[in-house]
Amino acid sequence: MKLSISTFVYFNYPLDETIKRVAGFGYDGVEIWGGRPHAYCDDISKDEASRIGKLTDKLGIAISAFIPAQFRYPTCLCSPDSGIQSASVDYIKKSIVTATLFGCNKVSICPGHTLFGQGYDNGMEVLADSVGQLLKFADEKKVLLFMEPAHRFETDLVVTVEDGVRFIKDYGFDELGIVLDTGHCFVNKEPLPDCIKLLKGIPYHIHIDDNGGQSDDHKVPGEGGICFEPFLQALVEDGYKGYLTAELGWGYTTDPDAAVFKCKKVFDVLKQRIKA
Repeated sequence: MKLSISTFVYFNYPLDETIKRVAGFGYDGVEIWGGRPHAYCDDISKDEASRIGKLTDKLGIAISAFIPAQFRYPTCLCSPDSGIQSASVDYIKKSIVTATLFGCNKVSICPGHTLFGQGYDNGMEVLADSVGQLLKFADEKKVLLFMEPAHRFETDLVVTVEDGVRFIKDYGFDELGIVLDTGHCFVNKEPLPDCIKLLKGIPYHIHIDDNGGQSDDHKVPGEGGICFEPFLQALVEDGYKGYLTAELGWGYTTDPDAAVFKCKKVFDVLKQRIKA
């Protein structure tokens, strides 16, 4: 398993400076956050993406995935307003194109939350319509699309990993993958090793972060209540070869280096304890 980190924690830094710092701490990859000031779809030109690509090549660091700015703003793929739904789909499509400019073929999406009075059934119907459109577009661009289940404060549609698996099966979205976020699972009281078993046969990507079990705080692993060793052992036993992407939260953005350094050291120790 390789270690990556979301660039979001360097919210107050340019993307190129972020990548230099992450590479300096010994990470294998960066997951590019598609919000401003890093890689918002309307800001990134082919030349800028090429410049970043040359930098990652020089530093020997990979782009592990691309996550458009989502959750609450500016998209809602399940919106009952057809104009908002259409604009949200278009935004993700543009973000998929942005990912390809970086040479990245993994993009994650979020389910969104229904509006008051909309109801679960309509929310799922609209979400499925949006995802169907995006899967077709992603396939044309040779990009893998991943749905990220959240928790009840961020979605009322695809809350758990099991919900995500059911969504894939119910709508026949066999080409859709799942982002398993350890922090979301912990808030939902989902046993992490069991979640890996649920994902048998489904492409998946991992976000690593910690919390106290009550809210999605995106803490450095070890600063919350999650026991990561059984989870990492389950990943090894499942043959997972992808990235563990640390997704650290807003509270670290004023001093990201300390948290990013600590996170790398924590996982260096954890990986030594896992049986191959």
